[in-house]
Amino acid sequence: MEIKYSKRYLHKLEDVFSESDYILRYEKGNFKPGYCIIRDSKVVVVNKFYSLEGKINCLLEILKDINFSTEKLSPSNLKLYKELHTEN
Repeated sequence: MEIKYSKRYLHKLEDVFSESDYILRYEKGNFKPGYCIIRDSKVVVVNKFYSLEGKINCLLEILKDINFSTEKLSPSNLKLYKELHTEN
């Protein structure tokens, strides 16, 4: 899968989170990898001062790391989610 570093691609990734069980927030922080996952509360916090490329890379890494029910995902978001999970 080809990664496109654009605002549109960032919005696609954010849309997957909006349909998932997880809440995505952008906040100030000095997290070592640039993000923090609070699994018990199902909250993902990404450093809001990251560049567009940094935010996209964080969201891609998070989506590959977490598992959630895909029943609520729209067909296009489900396709994107599956592509991310099958990619090595």
